[in-house]
Amino acid sequence: MILAITSGEPAGIGPDLCAALPELSCGARCVVLGDREMLAARVRALRPELAVIDYRPDGPAPSGALEVCHVPLAVPVRPGQLNAANGRYVLDVLDRAIAGCRSGEFAGMVTAPVHKGIICEAGVPFSGHTEYLAEATGTPLVVMMLVGGGLRVALATTHLPLKDVPAAITRPLLTHILRILDADLKARFGLPAPRILVAGLNPHAGEGGHMGTEEIDTLIPVLEHLRGEGMHLTGPLPADTLFVPHTLDKGDAVLAMYHDQGLPVLKHASFGCGVNVTLGLPIVRTSVDHGTALDLAGSGKADPGSLFAAVRLAQAMARGELAA
Repeated sequence: MILAITSGEPAGIGPDLCAALPELSCGARCVVLGDREMLAARVRALRPELAVIDYRPDGPAPSGALEVCHVPLAVPVRPGQLNAANGRYVLDVLDRAIAGCRSGEFAGMVTAPVHKGIICEAGVPFSGHTEYLAEATGTPLVVMMLVGGGLRVALATTHLPLKDVPAAITRPLLTHILRILDADLKARFGLPAPRILVAGLNPHAGEGGHMGTEEIDTLIPVLEHLRGEGMHLTGPLPADTLFVPHTLDKGDAVLAMYHDQGLPVLKHASFGCGVNVTLGLPIVRTSVDHGTALDLAGSGKADPGSLFAAVRLAQAMARGELAA
């Protein structure tokens, strides 16, 4: 199995994390996509004992070396110093990984962090990996799920102002999201009958309509309809008591209604080793749960734990195995 590892923003910690990949023993062949000389320079600075070799699709898997699929930079880079001239390069790296996944060359892709602002400064509107991958694969709706600390938490809405969340959660959207979540938990996580815990939107899940009617108007009808299709759904549950062991033991994944309802709990449980997963794509994609950390780039202080966890999860998903 070959996994494509995109090295992300070249001035950030992505290349540093990739330089640590030969330390990971997971059974998959990890190929780093990025500029060969930039990656070799980072390896020389941080892990001079490692060799950097060119990727050959039909060649043998290397041992104790960093295997690189070369995608050229526009201009040389220095750690910690962003340059908009390389904004298009970051997308070229993603495009190579997407093409390889779609052709079957790669079993999945794992993404190191990118800097959205510098890509936009390069003249390319870019709102994030997830949206870019959805458009590139012709996927009308994808679902963001974070995995770590023994939890799987998917989101009904992602980066929206809180005031816009209630109107965004419609019956058609929630139905589509739950179908994607159920299907990928089966196909990618090896769960034949996934149990999904669904959080309410309002405090106390609306308290019977006294604290909001979204549960009555939207969530409950959707859940009842999908239960009729055979889905195993519990909820809507009050979010303040959903994340306790007694309740979590009854589910395989949680669907939170908005970003800060579900992710603070997961990041408390898994910060530094959490994984971002994009569900609904025709390809496997996982990512680190942190940013570019420009202040750490080239210092040797970046922790590769989240990248390692993302690689292991991508491998399990590509095999359709039960993944924590």
